[in-house]
Amino acid sequence: MKVVILCGGQGTRLREETEVRPKPMVEIGNRPILWHLMKLYAHYGLSEFVLCLGYKAHIIKDFFLNYEARVNDFTVRLGENSGLEFHSRHPEDGWTVTLADTGQSAMTGARLRRVRRYLGREPFCLTYGDGLGDVDIPALLEFHRSHGKLATVTGVRPPGRFGELMVQDGRVDVFAEKPQVTEGFINGGFFIFEPEFLDRYLNDRDDLVLEGEPLQRLAADGELMMWPHQGFWQPMDTFREWKLLEDCWNSGHAPWKVWE
Repeated sequence: MKVVILCGGQGTRLREETEVRPKPMVEIGNRPILWHLMKLYAHYGLSEFVLCLGYKAHIIKDFFLNYEARVNDFTVRLGENSGLEFHSRHPEDGWTVTLADTGQSAMTGARLRRVRRYLGREPFCLTYGDGLGDVDIPALLEFHRSHGKLATVTGVRPPGRFGELMVQDGRVDVFAEKPQVTEGFINGGFFIFEPEFLDRYLNDRDDLVLEGEPLQRLAADGELMMWPHQGFWQPMDTFREWKLLEDCWNSGHAPWKVWE
């Protein structure tokens, strides 16, 4: 199963960092938040990634093109028979990462639709490249397989400024985009979609917001289910939220660090 990560937004609310790099490349403990997300999925055996790039895409591309040199000791042989020898392996050995430029101005729905050719005809995971949680991915997958609908969204309960989910018996009846106040579950990302969703609910318009019409229609059709996550979940939209995640990591007790 492949994991799609949305990495193309400008991250304007964290402008002190995102003036020079895309938000998924903002570092937590000297590694991009994107790396932390990928480590979470890879811990559970999901190591095929499709990254939807946009704003400052070249920085993410350069990170992965030079990844071996970043994490390994190596020897460079210069001259006519030049070459490069790496001297060790790393825990990310075996990851496959597809880096797809989905446009500078595209919204989330358009970005997802534009990577369709890399996803095949199997279910896939989707998440945002700027939030972390100790999400039990195997339990999420088991829940998705159990209900037979087109999509599952992970619901969480932090302060209300995201898409609120009105739920009955696990089925999302209404997907309300960014209400002012919420007492219920909100959209925490960590989706699973069946491939049919791509063709039935998405198109290639730059302004297509995944959390708008596509998910609202999906909920109205009874095809969106919610898996409740009661553990840690934290987006990184502001400097204060970045500091919270950084402090968690530096304390040695980062809840999302499930890998060794």
